[in-house]
Amino acid sequence: MGLYSQVIFPRLLDWSLSVPTLAKYRQKLLADVTGEVLEIGFGTGLNLAYYPCSIHKITTIDVNPGMNALANKRISNSDIIVEQLLLSSENLPMPENTFDSVVSTWTLCSIVNVQQALQEVYRVLKPGGRFFFVEHGLSDKPSVQVWQHRLTPIQKVVADGCHLNRDIQKLVEQHFDHVELKQFTPENFSDLMAHLYLGCATKKAS
Repeated sequence: MGLYSQVIFPRLLDWSLSVPTLAKYRQKLLADVTGEVLEIGFGTGLNLAYYPCSIHKITTIDVNPGMNALANKRISNSDIIVEQLLLSSENLPMPENTFDSVVSTWTLCSIVNVQQALQEVYRVLKPGGRFFFVEHGLSDKPSVQVWQHRLTPIQKVVADGCHLNRDIQKLVEQHFDHVELKQFTPENFSDLMAHLYLGCATKKAS
C-alpha cells in the first residue's frame, strides 16, 4: 500500500462517512447487535459510538494499517475492548461458529473477492447468528446503473478499490438463508454514489 492508501484515503473516508445522516443508519443497524461480535472493515472506528451498552468487546478486521491508526483515538475513548486484526476479510483465522453477530458498514464495496469474504462471514457465524450490514451499491434505476458501471473503474482508483455497481442484495442472498433489507437513497444524496442497502442476514439455525 502506498502513501495515498495508507495516509490520505483513510482521512478522506473518515470525513465522508462521519456525516450525521449516515450516523443515523449506523445507530439503527447496530441497535440489535448481541453476543460475540466481529466487525469486518472496521475502518476508522466510526461504529464504536453506536454499539449497545451490552457489548463490551469486539474483534475487528481491516486490511489497511492507516485505518487502524486513525481508529486508535476512538478506541481509547470507548468502553469497548477492541481486538484489532490487520488482515483481509477473505481469509479469517477464526474457527467456524465463533460469533453471534458480524457487522459490515460500507465495506463490501471494496473487498476484492467479496464472494469469498461473505463465505467467511457465514462460516464464522454461529448457527442462528446474524450478519448486520449497511452498504452502498447498484441503484434500482437502470439509467443510474449505466453510469455506475461506467464510473466504477475510476472509482476503484480514487477510492481504494470501491465499486459503485455491486448488487449487495444479490451477493448477500447467495450466501445466507434468510435476508431482510431495505434499499433507499438518503435525501440530498446522489443515487449514483449512495444507493444504500441496510439489512440483516441470518445463518440457518441448524
